[in-house]
Amino acid sequence: MTQKSKRFECFSLLLILCMVFVSGCVEKRGGELRFEIIFPESIHTDPISGRVFVMITENKSREPRFQIGTHGIPFFGKNIKNLKPDEPVVIDKKEFGYPLKSISEIPPGDYYVQGFVNLYTKFERSDGHVLWMHNDQWEGQRWYRSPGNLYSEAKKINISESKTGVIRLVCDHKIPPVKIPPDTEWVKRIKFKSKMLSEFWGQPIYLGATVLLPMGYDEKPDVYYPVNYIQGHFSLRAPYGFQPKEPDPTNRWAGWGHEFYKFWISDECPRMLLVTFQHPCPYYDDSYGVNSPNTGPYGDAILEELIPMVEQKFRIIKKPYARVLSGGSTGGWISLALQILHPEFFGGTWSLCPDPVDFRYFQCVNIYKDENAYYKKGGWVKTPTSSDRSPDGIVRLTYRQRNHMELAMGTNCRSGDQIDIFQAVFGPIGSDGYVKPLFDKKTGKIDPEVAQYWKEHYDLRYYLENNWDLIGDDLKEKIHIYVGDMDTFYLNNAVVLLEDFLESTEDPYYHGVVKYGDREPHCWGPDRKELLKLFKKHIINNAPDEEIHSWLY
Repeated sequence: MTQKSKRFECFSLLLILCMVFVSGCVEKRGGELRFEIIFPESIHTDPISGRVFVMITENKSREPRFQIGTHGIPFFGKNIKNLKPDEPVVIDKKEFGYPLKSISEIPPGDYYVQGFVNLYTKFERSDGHVLWMHNDQWEGQRWYRSPGNLYSEAKKINISESKTGVIRLVCDHKIPPVKIPPDTEWVKRIKFKSKMLSEFWGQPIYLGATVLLPMGYDEKPDVYYPVNYIQGHFSLRAPYGFQPKEPDPTNRWAGWGHEFYKFWISDECPRMLLVTFQHPCPYYDDSYGVNSPNTGPYGDAILEELIPMVEQKFRIIKKPYARVLSGGSTGGWISLALQILHPEFFGGTWSLCPDPVDFRYFQCVNIYKDENAYYKKGGWVKTPTSSDRSPDGIVRLTYRQRNHMELAMGTNCRSGDQIDIFQAVFGPIGSDGYVKPLFDKKTGKIDPEVAQYWKEHYDLRYYLENNWDLIGDDLKEKIHIYVGDMDTFYLNNAVVLLEDFLESTEDPYYHGVVKYGDREPHCWGPDRKELLKLFKKHIINNAPDEEIHSWLY
């Protein structure tokens, strides 16, 4: 072999070794960094099915689990089945996350990480389907603070370009049960097992109500009162934030509640009962108040179990004119749907910024015409679909981002978040018993058959248009809608379509209210004091002439 040949052979060998070395470093960084999550037998003795998470943050002021969200910190999830104590779950670069898709995208740096285990319950439903879901523990379907779930301490780590190996997180803490606030002279609470819902889900399902009594309720035992059924997200707080105690001046929300207390005991405040509902379901912190094949007969349970119990325990005028509805956002949709679907039972609704009331504007998606929920296509151009905006019109979040966050939280519409409950309530059941989705969560592709199902069952404008001859007389003067024309979630656009129909009605004309706040965001409308005054006027105007208004004191 010549000297030249030897030099060439050595050079080739060196080149191969360099290539192997470089390849090994890339694999080391991307493939070997992983998290292992375990829970000890001392904290939970039985195998667990559910979902495991890793959350990572640079901010140590709060636990990582309280920092996740649409604009929150990176987190990554993985489903588990029959995981035994001390058996590790590996979260590596393959597991889906948000806002980073993979742990391989985490930049080098110092971080605090936390492991978490969200427990699922086996539901053997009456329709024959068996589902694994998170069973609400009266926390309002927020898995990161749900009693019984497990979590680790926040652990400080360093991730660098050369870091490899396993980061182990031990979930040896258990979230304690929710403490239900005690009753007071003003605020009373009800919680009971629903027969209808428990039979449907094959597990105990609970309903509840929080009731605020009017000034003089105990001193006037012969007086019966009108009631405002307030719709909204799960909460155990007093209606409208009612707070008798003088608050800490630094607590803005308590101050807001104390101001309402001063109005509540004043002479100008109408004497009526305020009632919020608690109806969390395995998909969300509330059920949206309607019957659904995926969530069960919540509409029937509210009308036939919850409201009768409230009206039995408290002195309420059990007549339609004395039952008024209100709510904002989720509660705006529920209050409007309850009034529309039960026009003879309720006397009027004040719906603020309701969730989509016409699915031609399901936020920014026309579910009947768009092929994809994540972008609008015009020729060669694909423009991302917006989800959230500021009042000045600047986009804050895309629809793809919002849904990818939910997908990281839970598959099969089990995130416990907003779009998943829309799909669960409005959609049909899939062949596996879980929700048949309107669109693919990863790609955004819309299923037109599911869209048609939504239209026929839960599009409120479509329902009104097709049933006005039957229900119009019972809805006269009862529909009042308020929304900002720069609603954060674009909900005003669907309201415009609903208003177009309402204004076209005749024999009868709807004789209601639709108002828009100029450049106002979510959730614009009358404040609490103004609403109560509107209720009073409406109730008096619609009460039978022979009624004695003893509650007007």
